[in-house]
Amino acid sequence: MAKAKSAFVCTECGADYSKWQGQCSNCREWNTLSEVRVGGARPGAPASGSGARGGYAGALSREVVDLSGVDLTEVPRFSSTFEEFDRVLGGGLVPGSAVLLGGHPGAGKSTLLLQTACRLAQSKRVLYVTGEESLSQVAMRAHRLQLPTQGLKMLAETSIETLLAVAERERPEVLIIDSIQTMHLEDIGSAPGGVAQVRESAAALTRFAKQSNTVLMLVGHVTKDGTLAGPKVLEHMIDASLLLEGGSDSRFRTLRGQKNRFGAINELGVFAMVELGLKEVKNPSAIFLSRSEELASGSLVMVVWEGTRPILVEVQALLDESALGNPRRVAVGLDHNRLAMLLAVLHKHGGLFTGDQDVFLNVVGGVKVLETSADLAVLLAVVSSLQNRPLPRELVVFGEVGLSGEIRPVPSGQERIIEAAKHGFTRAIVPRGNAPKKAPAGMQVVAVDKLAEALEAL
Repeated sequence: MAKAKSAFVCTECGADYSKWQGQCSNCREWNTLSEVRVGGARPGAPASGSGARGGYAGALSREVVDLSGVDLTEVPRFSSTFEEFDRVLGGGLVPGSAVLLGGHPGAGKSTLLLQTACRLAQSKRVLYVTGEESLSQVAMRAHRLQLPTQGLKMLAETSIETLLAVAERERPEVLIIDSIQTMHLEDIGSAPGGVAQVRESAAALTRFAKQSNTVLMLVGHVTKDGTLAGPKVLEHMIDASLLLEGGSDSRFRTLRGQKNRFGAINELGVFAMVELGLKEVKNPSAIFLSRSEELASGSLVMVVWEGTRPILVEVQALLDESALGNPRRVAVGLDHNRLAMLLAVLHKHGGLFTGDQDVFLNVVGGVKVLETSADLAVLLAVVSSLQNRPLPRELVVFGEVGLSGEIRPVPSGQERIIEAAKHGFTRAIVPRGNAPKKAPAGMQVVAVDKLAEALEAL
């Protein structure tokens, strides 16, 4: 009987240690080390961290080749039947790839994958494995969504060994696992959903996908703070990590790519949750620009860049005299720390003091803005609310604000201006480095270098 070996893995960063310790030396988090068994206890059984399980050898070539001789043929893809899904994936599903789809309960992960599976099953071999629901529950949902159910192979199973045996027999082109937290391996003693089970189950499924050229799609749960449950190393095993976001109070869902070996990251796909499931939103700017007919101070439209396309969203600011010794700074959809920095720049280089004001910021539609092109729009919305003076409805703004009050150019400025002109905006305040040589017809572009110039342009 071979002695079982153990390692301790940080659930936050995936760092490995030979013994337990209170704090992870890599990410400095406390009490995040969990024990993982890395050696099999059965004679002749492969170790759980080895390159083969159940007879599946590694798909990587052992031959050494020169980089100049590597075949540059484009990676073959096929459509997921959703254009927005394909956009986030980088153009479609790649055979042999592993895709992880995460999201909060009720976001629509299972709905999106069931719709995709039913549509793909009309032309591909698809195996849908459910570990959380019974087959009748899945069938009832498919019937309620009026999906074509012919051709879709279903399996209710949580054992990886059994699942791989069925997959070896069925040879699906697409394998969907809902969810990875319910799967388990027999020779690992921990409960399903634990660090060891999630890590080793994902590794076994990924090896099968690479060796059999199968598209593997995994559903992953998220924790209360929005991060993927289980070891962080799970994200390193897969080829694409997608996050489906959307609150219960909103009918819109955003699918964002956080990692993609076959396309751009931070690509955004927008869906609407309707009676028949998730429906694509082909023009996201239209839903994010549903503004009130009455002019109100603190409202301004900005152009953000998501992946490979510009999107127009509305930012709202509300300033109110604070009754507290330490005024509040609340930002929804924006970085809280960057808001504090921008308010300091506004005071230093714009001459406007907000230290006695509660500042509330909100990006309409539940969009999370991750880039710095929203800086100038945020400051001008703050000024509009502070002085209680509405801004023109036809005005659009973008630009990064530096600590010395300079307005820095942002990538793809020309495309942002063209997108704003398509939606009927006639005036734009942009960094001078993004000013086009010839503005679109009907568009007045005001180029600025400093924050003071932008305030004058208002």
